[in-house]
Amino acid sequence: MNITKIIKPAFNARLKELDLYAVRPGEIQLDVLKGLLSTAAKTDWGKRYDYKSIRSYDEFKARVPLQNYEDVKPWVERIRKGEQNLLWPSEIRWFAKSSGTTNDKSKFLPVSKEALKNIHYRGGQDAVALYFRMNPDSKFFDGKGLILGGSHSPNLNSKHSLVGDLSAILIQNVNPLVNLVRVPATKIALMDEWETKIEAIANSTINKDVTNLSGVPSWMLVLIKRVLEKTGRTSLEEVWPNLEVFFHGGVAFTPYREQYKQVIQSPGMRYVETYNASEGYFGTQTDLNDPAMMLMIDYGIFYEFIPIEEVEKENPKVYCLDEVELGKNYAIVISTSCGLWRYVIGDTVKFSSKNPYKFVITGRTKHFINAFGEELIVDNAEKGLAKACETTGAQVSEYSAAPVFMDRNAKCRHQWLIEFAKMPDSVDRFADVLDNTLKEINSDYEAKRWKDIALQPLEVIVARKGLFHDWLAGRGKLGGQHKVPRLSNNRDYIDEMLSLNRK
Repeated sequence: MNITKIIKPAFNARLKELDLYAVRPGEIQLDVLKGLLSTAAKTDWGKRYDYKSIRSYDEFKARVPLQNYEDVKPWVERIRKGEQNLLWPSEIRWFAKSSGTTNDKSKFLPVSKEALKNIHYRGGQDAVALYFRMNPDSKFFDGKGLILGGSHSPNLNSKHSLVGDLSAILIQNVNPLVNLVRVPATKIALMDEWETKIEAIANSTINKDVTNLSGVPSWMLVLIKRVLEKTGRTSLEEVWPNLEVFFHGGVAFTPYREQYKQVIQSPGMRYVETYNASEGYFGTQTDLNDPAMMLMIDYGIFYEFIPIEEVEKENPKVYCLDEVELGKNYAIVISTSCGLWRYVIGDTVKFSSKNPYKFVITGRTKHFINAFGEELIVDNAEKGLAKACETTGAQVSEYSAAPVFMDRNAKCRHQWLIEFAKMPDSVDRFADVLDNTLKEINSDYEAKRWKDIALQPLEVIVARKGLFHDWLAGRGKLGGQHKVPRLSNNRDYIDEMLSLNRK
């Protein structure tokens, strides 16, 4: 029996609603804003900014200041100590642990029951609905979904708050019926020690009929390789013959694409990118031939956008969705049913379509290199690496790059520390192709590289096998949503890595 065929019609009504994204996006977003303001009007925050009197987006923008985590932190700490109705009216007990700021190892982002239901779980449901539209012959529900997530952080819990990776919070609070179509068991999924967890997941899922995968590409690859080692198979469809789709997010898929082609050789395998961050679920890929994701605009998230050139300004220009331009880089600002208000999340995007609004992630506001005016972003790096890999036959496992401000010969350059899954035919040629591609796609980089006057040719250092794994382990950040910083404007990270690379 094709169970999927029976279940699939239940998604049709929602697909019709999603089609309205292309018809009236501005109206949908204003309805979201009105709902958020009305719901939070009697909170301490809502009273401070007199939400009940706000009648337009312009009033909201003028009255409520932009926020970063340092601004929100005092409110979060009060909620974690038991105070309620501060940022959002319903009780908040769960906090998603995210990567830290300059002053803190971790951020603790509030997760309300409304956000779980209307943002994160709805995002997952919509991803499946949209996937069915892309693959009408799917047998998605005829087998199990393998979800590779993070863990709780009991050492960070308090009397009034519970902390964990977002994925762990989602697994912990999911409708029990979902567990009928999900593996591994909750006890294993929430294990804390990464290596033990990978082993347990592999052992418990090898004999299951897995049809779909969900997780971060880098960590899922670790699990896949362990499954293949334990079974003696060369391709994952030999273990799970009905595997059809991988929903991935958290890091760019580009560096891992060729490696996935090796471990999953089925031509029918599909890869769908999703954008589910600790702060909210923002996007889902809707066309397997288009890497852009559709912005999910009716989830209890109101979006604003700061042009990238305005980010560091004291009073930057900020635009609502109707006002963005195609092809420009923007930093995302969100107001959500978690009680985050005009919160700058740190990610940057570029829109490729308005009917509906579709975008690609281009990087982080803090993950870039602009030491010499070159304005290199992660999107540039991914494209440059892809071309270098294509040209030299290489495959990249992990990488990180940072500036060398001035060496003993007064030379400045970019330094790339790269762990290869497959070495290039020539490291020097790889570096040349990467350098030249960056010049082709980034005019600022090209200008600074002109005649090697301001910026010398980039340097590629080959990382030993397992370096980035060991670096993350040393910082207590294996697995889950933890990721390697790709670009840094200082040498703090890369110097630690280089020191470890010599051991």
